[in-house]
Amino acid sequence: MNIHEFQAKELFRRYAVPVPQGVACASMEEAVDAAKQMFDNGSRVVVIKSQIHAGGRGKGVFEDGFKGGVQLCKSLEDVRHNVSLMLNRRLITKQTGSEGRVVRRLLAEIGSVIRKELYLAILLDRKLSRPVMIASTEGGMEIEEVAAQTPERIVREVIDPAVGMQPHQARNLAQQLGMKGDLVPQAVKLMLGVYRVFWECDASLVEINPLIISEESGGKNQLMALDGKITFDDNGLFRHPDIRSMRDLAEEAPLEVEASKFELNYIKLDGNIACMVNGAGLAMATMDIIKHYGGAPANFLDVGGGASRDQVTAAFKIILADSHVKGILVNIFGGIMKCDVIAEGIIAAVKEVGLKLPLVVRLEGTNVSLGKKILNDSGLALLSADSLSEAAEKIVSAVKEKAHHDGHRKQPVRQTH
Repeated sequence: MNIHEFQAKELFRRYAVPVPQGVACASMEEAVDAAKQMFDNGSRVVVIKSQIHAGGRGKGVFEDGFKGGVQLCKSLEDVRHNVSLMLNRRLITKQTGSEGRVVRRLLAEIGSVIRKELYLAILLDRKLSRPVMIASTEGGMEIEEVAAQTPERIVREVIDPAVGMQPHQARNLAQQLGMKGDLVPQAVKLMLGVYRVFWECDASLVEINPLIISEESGGKNQLMALDGKITFDDNGLFRHPDIRSMRDLAEEAPLEVEASKFELNYIKLDGNIACMVNGAGLAMATMDIIKHYGGAPANFLDVGGGASRDQVTAAFKIILADSHVKGILVNIFGGIMKCDVIAEGIIAAVKEVGLKLPLVVRLEGTNVSLGKKILNDSGLALLSADSLSEAAEKIVSAVKEKAHHDGHRKQPVRQTH
């Protein structure tokens, strides 16, 4: 689960990670009121930041051509002008795709005097099975670009989860980032706070880009998280009802939201052959083999190891809600989930949704013979397969044949005299 920048900063404050003063706004009135208070308190610049679940907002373009999802405002007139062009408009960035995202909230924030931009993140290193904190002097840039072009500018500390991040590790990172004097204890406190956000909130990623050294009143340097991105492990959210309440369904694909209601793991893709599989690894293999035989998967859909008939029916409905789907491949390995139960679920689902698309079913595992018999005796127009290769080959061929047939049927009939 992802959250917005303003929500990430709320969590940062709980763990003593410094952030600029800001207010989340859902209307022009709220934005103007927040900005007025900031100007009255001496701020020379108020920053208006679009709140969507995507990066590259500053370089984004709104659907009407207005450039920049992050705007610097020096007056209330600037605030009104920019908010009118940002709020409830669609912002397109390199991470949103061409469809963009509607900006339903803005973050009004006191402008900072930036002396230096850095990068800081913590995530799970799956090879080491341990958290790793990553830092770089190249803040404000995509970390992938830094890794590709100047990997020597990325430093890291592997953390033993049994003892947590230690102050000496934070000091080591601070020194490698070139910090001296008062900045070192600030960095230690901030990094230990970021680690606690990661560990205690069951996050899979905490990223600050940029982490800035700002100039405060009196010329003092202050470390501060100018931006924040947090991704949570869905499996740990039952422990955090307060974080779970931060979920913004408007930022998620409608079909993925619907799938989550039935505990189905669904991700929409760009192809036209839908997949319904039990097990993430098997789902990945199924998508790969569809590509191998010249097709394109329309989704990743893992119904899990013990799907019920209702879940199978829901899966079919979600698949068919995608207008791009032209065929369906069901690939089930029956272990906990018996093949005969799945066969009955498939038949019930096909009858309920009135399926008219090509359907190929491959079953293997517990009660496979009974499952195949149930399908064969159903009277439904479906194709069965004994292997994954055969299943993929059949569905790709069936989809191409249907497209060819539909194309001929749409051609106008020439009349002869």
